[in-house]
Amino acid sequence: MEEKYLPFVEELIELAIKEDIGDGDHSSLSSIPSDERGKMKLLVKQEGIIAGVEIAQMILQRLDPKVVFNKLIDDGTNVKPGDIVFYVEGRLISILQAERILLNVMQRMSGVATQTSMYVKEVEGTKTTILDTRKTTPGMRVLDKMAVKIGGGDNHRMGLFDMIILKDNHIDFAGGVYNAINKTRAYLKEKGKSLKIEVEVRNFEDIKEVFRAGGVDRIMLDNFTPEQTCEAVKMIDGACEIESSGGITLKNLREYAECGVDFISVGALTHQIKSLDLSLKAC
Repeated sequence: MEEKYLPFVEELIELAIKEDIGDGDHSSLSSIPSDERGKMKLLVKQEGIIAGVEIAQMILQRLDPKVVFNKLIDDGTNVKPGDIVFYVEGRLISILQAERILLNVMQRMSGVATQTSMYVKEVEGTKTTILDTRKTTPGMRVLDKMAVKIGGGDNHRMGLFDMIILKDNHIDFAGGVYNAINKTRAYLKEKGKSLKIEVEVRNFEDIKEVFRAGGVDRIMLDNFTPEQTCEAVKMIDGACEIESSGGITLKNLREYAECGVDFISVGALTHQIKSLDLSLKAC
């Protein structure tokens, strides 16, 4: 895990524990002796890409540092029904307290990674990188973005703070593309910040306005057709990075990639996913 993600993940784990356990797992406490030990396994019930193994270990060891975690399958591995991802052994109450939390995390992350891998495979052989977006479940963004990378994609900005994207509303309220870019440059200079600037364009006139303003780091072609995208790529001619977004599905993804864009951002990677079926079972 990248070091920058660690504080977000630790905070998320703490919230998940408070949310699920509260003042105690009374189902386990009432039926299992407090010192009872046992062993459980993480069982795969559906084909896909496994993700979240590292987070599962963190959850288990946060609840009980003495649990023994034996990993058999790494994040990013193709799995099939019947595969065992890991064994965990220790105090049963601790493992059962972790069960739903780690399953919720791993099932969602594996669903995101599996979906991402489908998009990545579709553009193999082109120069295009598949990116995620900010269309994530509140509080879960860091895990969603980790899962995208595990699935072979890459991350767009983490949030509003680490890259500037001037979208349609910014541009309209700023008085057009040219004004929005110039105001942004003035702002960055005043604040002493060095952030990449990306501008969303809706037509070829917007592209001309970007270059009239001196250019930016990346242009996002918003809801362009494949034919318009190919024309825009020629028009930009390598002067900056190019990203396609809007109305792009698995069915037309390859057509956009073959236009020569550097990136395609896909909100569906994280907001239209099906969780992978996993279970934690007694051995």
